[in-house]
Amino acid sequence: MKSVAEIHQPVLAAVCADLLAPALTPTSEAVTPLSSTADFHNVQGPVLVDATLGMGGHSAYLLESHPQLRIIGIDRDPQARDLAATRLSDFANRLSIVGTTYGELDDVLAQHGLSQVDGILADLGVSSLQLDEAERGFAYAHPEAPLDMRMNQSSGFTAADFLNLAEVEEIAAVLHTYGEEKFSWPLAKAIVKARQNQPLQVSGQLVQIIRDTIPAPARRTGGNPAKRTFQALRVAVNDELGDLERFLTKALASVRVGGRIVVESYQSLEDRLVKRAFAAGIHPAAPKGLPVLPEQAQPWLRDLTHGSRLADESEVAQNPRAASLRLRAVEKTREPHPETRAGNLVRTKPKPAEKRFPTLMKLRAQNPVRPLDEGDPRD
Repeated sequence: MKSVAEIHQPVLAAVCADLLAPALTPTSEAVTPLSSTADFHNVQGPVLVDATLGMGGHSAYLLESHPQLRIIGIDRDPQARDLAATRLSDFANRLSIVGTTYGELDDVLAQHGLSQVDGILADLGVSSLQLDEAERGFAYAHPEAPLDMRMNQSSGFTAADFLNLAEVEEIAAVLHTYGEEKFSWPLAKAIVKARQNQPLQVSGQLVQIIRDTIPAPARRTGGNPAKRTFQALRVAVNDELGDLERFLTKALASVRVGGRIVVESYQSLEDRLVKRAFAAGIHPAAPKGLPVLPEQAQPWLRDLTHGSRLADESEVAQNPRAASLRLRAVEKTREPHPETRAGNLVRTKPKPAEKRFPTLMKLRAQNPVRPLDEGDPRD
């Protein structure tokens, strides 16, 4: 049987480590001896948040590279946390694993007696663990897989719950907003029609609807035609964009001056949010023609990747999941002006009106994500 390290290969681990390294290299006076258990209250030294721990690939690389580094790993998926704990068992005295979403970053830090850290890493999107296991329902290649798509199968609602309850207008809005699916209306109508005969329960039912609805010429280009619909449902079920926006706001406040944030995105909706969040500190808005920029208009982030970094051919050959990667990294050069801190640091377009997604809002209210204090026993 293959080990977790053999199964899971983190995307651009060395590149991420190089970008984070200057913030994780401590001065001798800033370090105290490590304890036998993961101590974040009394031990001084560099701390990084791996906001998407997954199977621990990035954390393993960083812990091996930085002997004084301590990591707080966040993941909502219990199975991923168990695998990561096994993989990283040799670093138990430098690792704390927390079962929640990265949108709860501030609460996680408070739990560890911290307000700011030296580095933050996020590898967004669905993991290889979730894609490869049929029962999770993330992949359209498994026709008998349940239409689940929850990152944490112990709480929340499933894709089937939504598809069997929502009206055609809401299904179309979800497919268009979260999947950028141009055939969202005919797909939504076909879904509602199909469920009148039999509730949607497995991936194969949805894949067949997509295949029968999208015109043949459109199916021949752009990869599997089910990709956009499955992405949209996954994003909606897990509130991925809302959680990402909350995370970005908190990450920018939670990294120290001189600290660094690295984010890997794999689809345009995520990357736009990251780009917009970082741009607020790299190029703050200011009226044109001012002879001197006011303090609140001065940059407070340094762009380390000069936009987004893509994986090259050799990196994609080594790990095919890097093909759609957009990597962005910034360094915090100063604290933002209080007027900026007073509101959301992430300046985004207005959110869609809640009336567009009434079923999603109702399901989220009825099936809340498990709170932090009821998380993993290792927390």
